[in-house]
Amino acid sequence: MVISAHLFRRTLGAALVVAALASVATACSEAGSDAGSDAGSDGPERVTPAPGAGRQGGRAEEPGSAGALNAYVEKVRAQRAARVLAAKKWGLARPPLEAPAPPAVKPKITTRKGFETDGEGLPPVFTTVPTKQKVVFLTIDDGAEKDPELLRMMKDLRIPYSAFLSDYVVKDDYGYFARMQKSLESGVALHNHTLNHRYLPGLSYKQQKREICGMQDVIEKRFGTRPPLFRPPYGNYNEDTLRAAKSCGVKAVPLWASEAFPDHMEWREWDRDLHPGDIVLTHFRGKGDWKGTMPDMIRRVMNVITAKGYAVAKLEDYV
Repeated sequence: MVISAHLFRRTLGAALVVAALASVATACSEAGSDAGSDAGSDGPERVTPAPGAGRQGGRAEEPGSAGALNAYVEKVRAQRAARVLAAKKWGLARPPLEAPAPPAVKPKITTRKGFETDGEGLPPVFTTVPTKQKVVFLTIDDGAEKDPELLRMMKDLRIPYSAFLSDYVVKDDYGYFARMQKSLESGVALHNHTLNHRYLPGLSYKQQKREICGMQDVIEKRFGTRPPLFRPPYGNYNEDTLRAAKSCGVKAVPLWASEAFPDHMEWREWDRDLHPGDIVLTHFRGKGDWKGTMPDMIRRVMNVITAKGYAVAKLEDYV
């Protein structure tokens, strides 16, 4: 029977796709097996097959689409393997879960019920991002502790996070936060937590505007971007707070659903649990302020997040 050239190409293309997808499944299976294995076990050594007759050793030339898929599989496999090793290095119970691709269209953010003011058209105040994906968002406030181990740990583990900075504690070392900003491939966003961390509802509108808009200016001058997100100190605000924030470019006001410490978690919700889209708060603190270091805190919160089946995603991909 004679097979047309067109049918032959379609059959060959389908075979290549199936082979590539099988490679993806194998990579995921191997990564999952690594993640669940004992921290001290490296598994059997893999042996690379010898090249067939008439072929040179090393990577062969591959057709365009199959070559791209295989390159992607190799990249995913390498990233997963690196994360398994990083989890062992930093003492995590399991490697952090990979976050899914962010939504093509960001969800509409609205003010949480009970958190409203009388003003209209103001930045929304929220504790959870509306999403069905099993992701949460890690945020770190103020900037008092400047631990270089935190930057190394987060880079090794590839955990996205957002920093909300107050000038009175960051101004002695802007360079640390400049390094932080560039420490992850996806970047670390630096946002507004006021100049001096004052209780905003006790201030006049003019004073609040100086605290908020002044910090907008500092971040823009020092780090090159004017942040769209603002978190009021202590989570306290009034209508003047939101009006002042809006006047200098703030688009949204994320609060938090839970808070992480080196030795425990604190919860806003009655069920004391994580939910899709929850914002997790912690602080730049060290042993002088709490029972552990910043890596201790990350270890604690990541063990909780991963055990509950959640991945950490980048807040700015959703808000």
